[in-house]
Amino acid sequence: MKIRYKLLAGAALASVALMGTQVAADGHSKSIATVVKIAGIQWFNRMEEGVNKFAEETGMNAFQVGPAQADPQQQVALIEDMIAQGVNALAVVPMSPEALEPVLGRAMEAGIAVITHEAAAQQNTKYDLEAFVNEDFGANLMEQMATCMGGEGEYAVFVGSLTSQTHNQWVDGGIAHQKANYPNMTLVGDKNETFDDAEQAYSKSQEVLRAFPNIKGMQGSASTDVAGIGRAVEERGMEDKTCVFGTSLPSIAGQYLETAAVDGIGFWDPAVAGEAMNKLAVMVMSGEEVTDGMDLGLPGYGNITLDGKVIFGQAWVNVNADNMDDYPF
Repeated sequence: MKIRYKLLAGAALASVALMGTQVAADGHSKSIATVVKIAGIQWFNRMEEGVNKFAEETGMNAFQVGPAQADPQQQVALIEDMIAQGVNALAVVPMSPEALEPVLGRAMEAGIAVITHEAAAQQNTKYDLEAFVNEDFGANLMEQMATCMGGEGEYAVFVGSLTSQTHNQWVDGGIAHQKANYPNMTLVGDKNETFDDAEQAYSKSQEVLRAFPNIKGMQGSASTDVAGIGRAVEERGMEDKTCVFGTSLPSIAGQYLETAAVDGIGFWDPAVAGEAMNKLAVMVMSGEEVTDGMDLGLPGYGNITLDGKVIFGQAWVNVNADNMDDYPF
């Protein structure tokens, strides 16, 4: 029997990317290309809303592109294309930070301002923007799942990619929190890789449920993970026997929150993150210094922490069936 929990508070959300938009030849407008992990999923579609809002409010030629598949090499090719088109700045959400180091290095050598997001260890970037300290966010998800599980039992973890730095930091932060606080919980299996695909998450969940019939908890990382997990849980009628938490959006996970196949999600607003990346790009291009404690003028980024080149906000929110209607995206 799963135990219900009370939500903690945070603030902010996440979003999506589509292909397209050419760099303007107009010399009066700086061009900023936001390059996301994959086009056409709701997370990055939401991010594109923020990028478009920034473009409308500033007059900048800001736009978003993303590969058709979650493939680092496709993302590299897109960035190469943006360099060839002569963009002034790149705001990148890397599928694989390591795979992107060479191309981002070439961009910086070409005088292009580079901002990254979800890639705290990225070397070839001026600043990396993080919505929060990733390990703390993972611990927050684990705390909710552990409470739901009654502090005991088997659980599994899922990541969009084994090379996704943020996904692994969330999961590792969660595992560390479990080991320190819930010794009667046991991680089973390896990290399940889903390639940011709900169908892959569904298939992996089925495998996990077959291999570990007594499993009580599953923690997802990609925005589509909990949707796939929730579908598998619902099909087996295990809503009251499992505790499912992860990063997602109400528009993706809402139907499963309503049926209790998914118990809770956490997220930040990708639209706000998209705006923040573009704002940082403009600051870099204009030579403006970013300082610890600075207010970027955006929700969740009002008192940033600067650690080297990594900028941390305080921008997460926890959502369950009781408050999901407060976040209509």
